Amino acid sequence: MGKRCLYAACALLLWGTRAYAAQTFDLRTATVIVSPSIRAADRVRSLHVLTAEVKRRTGFSWDTSGKSSVQPLLILSAAEDKQVQGHALPAVVGASDWDRPEGFRIVHVREGARDIVWLIGQDTRGMLYAIGRFLSLLEWGVGKARLRAGISIATAPSYSLRGHQVGYRNTANSWDAWTPAQMERYILDLVLTGSNAIENIPFTNVDDSPLFRITPDSMNRVMSRACHAYDIDYWVWTPCKADLSDTALFQGEVRKHADFYAATPYLDNVFVPGGDPGDNHPRHVMPFLQAIAQVLHKHHPSAGVWVSLQGFSDEQVNYFFDYLQREGQPNWLRGVVSGPGSPPLSTTRYRLHPKYKHRHYADITHNVRCELPVIGWDQAFALTLGREASNPRPVFQAAVHARWAGFTDGFLSYSDGVHDDVNKFVWTRRAWDPQAPVDEMMNDYARYHFGAEAAAEVAEGILVLERNWAGPVEENGGIGLTLRHWTTLERRLPARSGDWRWQLLVMRARYDAWQKGRKAYEQGLERTAMAVLDAASVIGVDSALKQALAKVQEAVTRPYDTLLRAQIVQDCERLNTSIGLQTSVSRYQASSYERGAILDQLDHPLNNRWWLEDEFKKIAALNDDKARLAAIRRITEWEKPGDGSLYDDISNSSASPRVKSIVEDATDFLWENGRSRRRLSTQTYQNFPVLEYTDLDPRAQYILRIAGYGDALLRVDGRRIEPILYGKGMEEFKEFLIDPRYYSDGEMRVTFDVPEESHLNWRQHSKVSDVWLLRVGR
Repeated sequence: MGKRCLYAACALLLWGTRAYAAQTFDLRTATVIVSPSIRAADRVRSLHVLTAEVKRRTGFSWDTSGKSSVQPLLILSAAEDKQVQGHALPAVVGASDWDRPEGFRIVHVREGARDIVWLIGQDTRGMLYAIGRFLSLLEWGVGKARLRAGISIATAPSYSLRGHQVGYRNTANSWDAWTPAQMERYILDLVLTGSNAIENIPFTNVDDSPLFRITPDSMNRVMSRACHAYDIDYWVWTPCKADLSDTALFQGEVRKHADFYAATPYLDNVFVPGGDPGDNHPRHVMPFLQAIAQVLHKHHPSAGVWVSLQGFSDEQVNYFFDYLQREGQPNWLRGVVSGPGSPPLSTTRYRLHPKYKHRHYADITHNVRCELPVIGWDQAFALTLGREASNPRPVFQAAVHARWAGFTDGFLSYSDGVHDDVNKFVWTRRAWDPQAPVDEMMNDYARYHFGAEAAAEVAEGILVLERNWAGPVEENGGIGLTLRHWTTLERRLPARSGDWRWQLLVMRARYDAWQKGRKAYEQGLERTAMAVLDAASVIGVDSALKQALAKVQEAVTRPYDTLLRAQIVQDCERLNTSIGLQTSVSRYQASSYERGAILDQLDHPLNNRWWLEDEFKKIAALNDDKARLAAIRRITEWEKPGDGSLYDDISNSSASPRVKSIVEDATDFLWENGRSRRRLSTQTYQNFPVLEYTDLDPRAQYILRIAGYGDALLRVDGRRIEPILYGKGMEEFKEFLIDPRYYSDGEMRVTFDVPEESHLNWRQHSKVSDVWLLRVGR
């Protein structure tokens, strides 16, 4: 009986604890007091940020008179306080390491019948981070403000550098259209979600963008003062394209920096990329950095100079580290930045003296032809969404951070617009807490920006948007469900329709679904056209060409789902109005088709319509019917080479079953200003693919045919094979007769050696786009 009573008491206690934790209390009316021990300027800032953000979300104006009334109380306190206006600081329960720089606590206690919420900052930044986390915990909406009872959080960041590049320049797909108020708003959101650094790109001419609301110099001062106001670091990215071996140019660059430093109110760090852009040898870069460090410290004594090794050869990397050692690890250099084109982060950290900081310049902004691409991306998305589209990739980004963060002191991301806003949140939160679960992070993102009402559903919506990009679209049944999920949320939360972050997510769901459906439709048209061409010898070449052309052109004359397309166009219009997003070169002045111009790419053919139009003109110009029929067979047999023969469209995830290699930098999508009329298969390639064949007939004779560009140094089972045909132009063929001994067991492995092309830009390197194994005998 005694045990039963004990179990019953424990169960009641446990239920009561859970019920209390699940309860919420009302904060529609609340009083806010600030500890007098907090510096006056910080008191004013913190009080303003908290009350303004609450009013912005709920419409409520909290009492800031400083008097402790009977209503719920919020106390902003310093970590060293013992009490504030007679209210004792709550004790820390359990183990905690929150007492590091930038740490904070959020604690709910009850004094009698009164609810008190403590926001306790370890320092100025810690208080702002406490306010930001409080806003994500608050269940808010117009006319609503409630908080879960029993909250007790004590936390501090794991990494000291957590920042993002926000460059006011033409190539960004949104920022150059912003007002100072929009820039300040964005910086505040980044701060309140945990960032402690912002990096501008200031060396921009006033006429570089037709969208500039104010001059780059003016925006530099706006950003500098905003960062100072929120006590975060202001960085600038200042590449040097001048030839620093020229003394006059060297001095001119130093003077440019000196003038800029003098005109900038507050500046904490200057980052000069060693390359990308720029191609100076470190023997010139390092003296230049020393020279600008001297003028920097005249105006900003505590500021630091950073350099990256981007684009450096092995000899130049070695020179850099030898220089530091030879010069006694000079103090004028603060740290090294590792970004796209840099040596591995692990190698740099190993070789770098411990006194120097190491920053990850992670590319979170690009989807293709970049450092961190979407692996196995469907060509339909690569052609239309392209390099800079709305790209929430929380699971992938969290994994990348986990892989490399341990070699750094933190990160300051490479970003070129607002389209990567979710990725910014993930990197910031993971740098704060490397163990933060992805679903929890997305829930916090949703609660902070959209409120708690449907936070779990919004978080799930973000996660399924990432899954939309997994594998071939025709095999991804979730894309349609993702659209249904977001349209349901749209109807449920109409008040969110004016929020640009919401617009980005909904637009992506529509865009993905439309491209999936359009790909199926347009490729179906092409299959019908191929059937018509197969009958050319019966119905006549001219009739076949005319009918086949009309069929593929139905993509234009009878387009797919015009209603969904119109909604996407409207989404882009709204995004341009709300946040200046430039989804079109002609309509919204995007800087180029590759810079987020997804509206211009909306109708890019997802079949070979443009290529067929050009090929049909060539065939029509031939005088010999035999030659015309042969040219038609070349088209119809391209992907269907006949019984016993095999075809692979390299790097097309839905048409390359024998390709085993993956291009991790996603340079495997051809870019010709978004208007390439080549075959779709020609526009996907690898430089050195690996293919594995099985179930080959040991009695048959095979020829390996390759289309692509440049050289193809072929090996079969490790042995070099010489060609019998060697066309090096785009869509010209190379052919290799394969000795049956290589596939006597029915299997064969094909690889390619790397040709010497170090003198060429990567865009001119040899490519393999299509591979056929043609059965030609027995």
